Amino acid sequence: MVNRGHRTTRRTSHFSITLYIFLLFVFSIFVFVLYSKDISEDEQNRLVVSEKKEPESEENADNSVWETSHSHGLHPCVKPTVRYKAALGWNRYLTVKSNGGLNQMRTGIADMVAVAHVMNATLVIPQLDKRSFWQDSSTFSDIFDENHFIETLQGDLRILKELPKEIESLPRARKHFTSWSGMGYYEEMTQLWKEHQVIHVAKSDSRLANNELPLDIQRLRCRALYNALRFSPPIERLGKKLVDRLRTRANRYVALHLRYEKDMLSFTGCTYGLTELEAEELRVMRENTNHWKIKVINSTEQRIDGFCPLTPKEVGLFLQALGYPLSTLIYIAAGEIYGGNTHLSELTSRFPNVIFKEMLATPEELRGFANHASQTAALDYLISVESDVFIPSHSGNMARAVEGHRRFLGHQKTITPDRKGLVEIFDKLEAGQLEGPSFSHLVKHLHKNRQGAPRKRAGAPPGVKGRARSRLEEPFYQNPHPECICSSRTQVGK
Repeated sequence: MVNRGHRTTRRTSHFSITLYIFLLFVFSIFVFVLYSKDISEDEQNRLVVSEKKEPESEENADNSVWETSHSHGLHPCVKPTVRYKAALGWNRYLTVKSNGGLNQMRTGIADMVAVAHVMNATLVIPQLDKRSFWQDSSTFSDIFDENHFIETLQGDLRILKELPKEIESLPRARKHFTSWSGMGYYEEMTQLWKEHQVIHVAKSDSRLANNELPLDIQRLRCRALYNALRFSPPIERLGKKLVDRLRTRANRYVALHLRYEKDMLSFTGCTYGLTELEAEELRVMRENTNHWKIKVINSTEQRIDGFCPLTPKEVGLFLQALGYPLSTLIYIAAGEIYGGNTHLSELTSRFPNVIFKEMLATPEELRGFANHASQTAALDYLISVESDVFIPSHSGNMARAVEGHRRFLGHQKTITPDRKGLVEIFDKLEAGQLEGPSFSHLVKHLHKNRQGAPRKRAGAPPGVKGRARSRLEEPFYQNPHPECICSSRTQVGK
């Protein structure tokens, strides 16, 4: 019996061990399945969270490229000081021939308002340039609201639409006022009144210094440019319509002043990215344009030194690097792009949502503007000032005027490309020495402080003296701060 019981005990032990191992195996499988399910669910949850966050981060990125710098309480201030007195030169007349394109004429006219005040003269409505490259027959009243101009400045000086009949036949002193002149120069010019009742100014551009002028004269320049020189009603009406139509296409838009017209490339001698045939065509044009003094230009040196406008391809790369999405609505404020769609496609391949005024307006609406370059430039100006972001591909009169106006209105975002710095970066990208993220980082870093944030107008580089100083200073109308933009603590009127 002892032996039989021993065998029974052994069988029971084997059975228990087998059952235990089986149960342990089943439990291990159960735990593994449960744990795998948890992992799968965790991974799925992470993916869902990631998918939810991704559009949010894109939206944040979009907002960052549209944000305007904080204005720090700054605002326009153009009201004269208590010491200011209106000009009383009722029997002295200043006639003016404005030269250049639209914005060269606009800033020149604003300067002539100030000069007439300094010389205590009556200003006669300026004649506009009709014989320069633009060949525009527009009169002052075609482009500007003449009555508004006269009425807005009636507290500063007298402005007449034309010389009085009894004065027309009198001999006139014809003067080419020296560029960037100060108060002393124009006070000396008042000696001309001893022998003449009428002084005719042959050119109006850049006739006043950027700096070291009395506060009241600087503010008068701002009142003239930003308040008095309103565009004519037809231009203002169509400009507003086009801005509204842009807003219906997208809440926000970039105004791109794409300086890639034939005359611009010929004048600067910039042929990068062009064919040999195109480069030769531009050279011939430059050679045959008499008033362009420099005929032989090294295109490579021009580009390296930052004197060339960005090409459509470079503009596309620039916008991509800054983080603008490909859906960005881009209004092209420019004349006819050289090479047409052949060159423009290098921009539209990256940003297809590109639009011109001819695509916004009807042929009927534009019919009255045909062959009037200054009037169509006025439309571009209005649309650029109203844009969410303004980017000029090259410096120039319009780029500077729009930037200054946007600063005056509240430092709206204006990105001025560092063309010299960008050339080096673009060339490294082309050579395969840079990749996307590094390229974007370099471009953003280079333009961190070039987006229209408030700052006082820059002077000439240290050590520069004489007339070269005036040429290298930041122009007054590009940044009228601090005279016409101030804080509540420093303002003298508004």
